[in-house]
Amino acid sequence: MARTLMRESGVISCQRRPHKYKSSGVEALVAPHLLKRKFDVDAPNTVWCGDVTYIKVGKQWMYFAAVLDLFARRIVGWSFSMTPDASLTCEALRMAVELRGRPKDVLFHSDQGCQYTSHKFRNELVTHGLRQSMSRKGECWDNAPMERFFGSLKSEWVPKEGYSSAHEAQLDVQRYVMRYNSRRPHSYNGYRSPVAAEGAAA
Repeated sequence: MARTLMRESGVISCQRRPHKYKSSGVEALVAPHLLKRKFDVDAPNTVWCGDVTYIKVGKQWMYFAAVLDLFARRIVGWSFSMTPDASLTCEALRMAVELRGRPKDVLFHSDQGCQYTSHKFRNELVTHGLRQSMSRKGECWDNAPMERFFGSLKSEWVPKEGYSSAHEAQLDVQRYVMRYNSRRPHSYNGYRSPVAAEGAAA
């Protein structure tokens, strides 16, 4: 019935494309699901979320890792690479640690992607005194704030045809991050930007 109505109305179902990267199965340091979808936090640097997405560059894929502070949904770290390995996520984490003044005991939440279950990433967390939480397998809503950020990036900003070079992609995505943090209204923040929401709470 639904299929017939959709066909008559010219409606097409659009599904999210599958990730272009998969776990190798070699390392699997899966952390417990400590966050449990408690996305409302009382202060900055209490919970950070991380994820990786892919962006078309010519005939290749460039990978973009981001770290989001749940308090005001502010992007506090990011990195780019043509290889979706743990170095990508470690670099984004190190940026967040430095930009946020090296806070301790932050809960870092992500999915079970191979970058986050690796020994390298676990050691990076331990080095900075951070704790780890992971989404349950196949439960994308366990990391909904990151999914929403990447969805906004791709629907509002990234050209459908992608970019002609990695340099162009990096510059343009970074422009979006800056705009998102400082100017883009966010419903969670009462339609203030993440920077404004953090400033009001200081």
